[in-house]
Amino acid sequence: MHYGHGKYRIWALQEKLGKDIVLRVGGGERPHVGSIILCRPGKESKVLSLVGHMDHVIGRPIAEKLCRKKKATVVCVCGVHVDKASKDEIDRLVENGRGLLKMI
Repeated sequence: MHYGHGKYRIWALQEKLGKDIVLRVGGGERPHVGSIILCRPGKESKVLSLVGHMDHVIGRPIAEKLCRKKKATVVCVCGVHVDKASKDEIDRLVENGRGLLKMI
């Protein structure tokens, strides 16, 4: 599934791993591994991010909602990058992440 267009498009792919889910969230010009989010039903999610990366701002809400909805452990690998993004471009990427969140 995806939301947005061009370099502001945010996408998600999920794969079952037994009863659990591995979720990949990416977008922008260069998807990458920037943050990892681990969600377990009824527990606080855990975030591990590379220094200077804020990818969890988009990935965490998506992973948490999928965890609640499916009542499954979710591991999300998230990376969204636009070169030299302005504040407006970052806001647009985050907003598109929220649009994707509504689709779950």
